[in-house]
Amino acid sequence: MDQTKRYERLLERYKAGDIDRRTFLSLIGASAVVAGVTGGPVSALRRQALAAKPDSVRFDGWGGVVSEAFRKYAFEPYEEATGIEVIDGTFGGADEYLNRVKTAQPGEFNIAHLSGVFDYVRYHNLGYSTTLNEDNIPNLQNVMTALQEPFRKVTGGRLSAAPYDYGTTGLAYNRDHISDEEMREKGANILIDETYKDKIGGWSDWRTRIWYAALATGQNPNGIEDMEAVWDAVRAHRDLALKYWQSGAELMSLLAEGEIYVTEGWSGRIAALQEQGHNIGYYDPPGGFGWQECLFVIKGSPMEACEELLNFMLEKEVAIAVAEGQKYPPALNPQKVDLPESITKLPAFDPTGTLSGLNFADPEYWNGNEAEWSKKFARVQRGY
Repeated sequence: MDQTKRYERLLERYKAGDIDRRTFLSLIGASAVVAGVTGGPVSALRRQALAAKPDSVRFDGWGGVVSEAFRKYAFEPYEEATGIEVIDGTFGGADEYLNRVKTAQPGEFNIAHLSGVFDYVRYHNLGYSTTLNEDNIPNLQNVMTALQEPFRKVTGGRLSAAPYDYGTTGLAYNRDHISDEEMREKGANILIDETYKDKIGGWSDWRTRIWYAALATGQNPNGIEDMEAVWDAVRAHRDLALKYWQSGAELMSLLAEGEIYVTEGWSGRIAALQEQGHNIGYYDPPGGFGWQECLFVIKGSPMEACEELLNFMLEKEVAIAVAEGQKYPPALNPQKVDLPESITKLPAFDPTGTLSGLNFADPEYWNGNEAEWSKKFARVQRGY
């Protein structure tokens, strides 16, 4: 019993951070040999030690410049500070990643860089949500309330994710071929303009295709009244487009190489192209697509390690560095946190911290139509 208590005291010291993982395991191993104790309490304590502080946390995101920013400005400093490895994973689309999670073992996936309240609702309804201990994430106090409230509404006031950034899906165009004046005049209709046949691109995402088809037909994307007109516009775009792009990296490549002249695109990716010197314009048409992204912690994950990583990523210096790298404004409230010009000049940045100027997708509306619309878009995409 005395030996067991000794092991327990060692475990308490380890959990408190008084001794590191390697030292703890060495001490209980050496003590067990000296005392002639094996199995039983020693094996149990080893399991507790391994569970108390995992070797790694898996993080899955959108790849390209976004993943590069996370790796350089958040993951590497976190690994150095904690000794916990962050394993990077990437995905090209939300549906693709969700299918991976569905077929995975519990705990295989930990944190996902999800887009929109839409995905948050889907994961919650499928039983993948968690309850974050917000005491372990004090930097949440600096996150815009406008970004937290939609998530809290879904999960009964608690959070399963930390809001992290936001942006828009607007219209990106090659200024060598399309003027700013033409873009403002045509707006979403330019995506179905026969003038640019085979020089048009588009994301292979059913929500984005329907959203911009609704705008092109003069309808509110959050309250479509004529779906047949929308499907006709989706088909028209399909027939005029060179191809659907699958990822942010492919979007940037198509525009940079001049393979396409116009497409809808993510504000941060277009800002990155502009910074690289490409003559690419960006326009948010009336009713354009506003969105926010969150760091969602999936059921079965090592919660304390994940919470520690979320808090680290929400540190002002880290969040700003990541934002500068990926070109999306951080979730930090500009009324509470002094943000540099490198952030305030980013596309979609809202100095008020209310995001009242952005048009977000109504999650109830879009989730309610997902089964029917996603299935039909898959058929349209194949040429029907």
